[in-house]
Amino acid sequence: MNPQSNLDVLAIAAHPDDVEQTCGGTLIRMAEMGYRTGVLDLTAGDMGTRGTPETRVAESEAAAQHLRLAWRGNLHMPDARLQNDIAARMSLAVKIRELCPRVVVLPYWQARHPDHYRAGELGYEACFLAGLKKLDEYTEPHRPQKILYSSLYADVKPSFIVDISAQFERRMQALLSYASQYGESSEGATLFPNEREIRERLGAIARFYGNQIGVEYGEPFVIKEAIRVDDVVAMPVRSI
Repeated sequence: MNPQSNLDVLAIAAHPDDVEQTCGGTLIRMAEMGYRTGVLDLTAGDMGTRGTPETRVAESEAAAQHLRLAWRGNLHMPDARLQNDIAARMSLAVKIRELCPRVVVLPYWQARHPDHYRAGELGYEACFLAGLKKLDEYTEPHRPQKILYSSLYADVKPSFIVDISAQFERRMQALLSYASQYGESSEGATLFPNEREIRERLGAIARFYGNQIGVEYGEPFVIKEAIRVDDVVAMPVRSI
């Protein structure tokens, strides 16, 4: 999958299947609205108990079809050893300059897995570097307008929630494309939920956030800056 023009939304994640769990419904919804969406996985999940890097990348391409992505790529950084160093920042910054996303979605800055929060800080710093004119003589500077943090697994109050009721089932199809992770297997059986369990877990979480905005399923996000509102009468979601 190669980008043919600038992306509107780019989600950056540590591992294949991360975005499918945290912001896949939003990516689908944006694609259905006509925006060009993409995903950049930083690693191929090579330290995972199940599957090989080659298998997980192939599964991510299958998932991309369900997500309606215009582009998906993988930087093949070291899994479980992700570092926010100058080499990683430069590699990611140059990729951001190539893809020119208007909006970047990052993992929330606190997480159990070190790769997840490092992906968040690495993504933010690379977005900043990408806007520096002298960073790289072969690419043009570009800095995304908006950075969103996917907070589905963080115990924090969202800045906003996206209604993914119409996209939830397609999001689950994308996640279940990772048969090496969620298919029936005796390997790591105590560590990995089966298909029924993952559907129930993600369904419950999505219903929790959907309930907060009066819809069936939702995905939460956090931003660090204030949101501008021009029409307070048209603001959605009732207060009482």
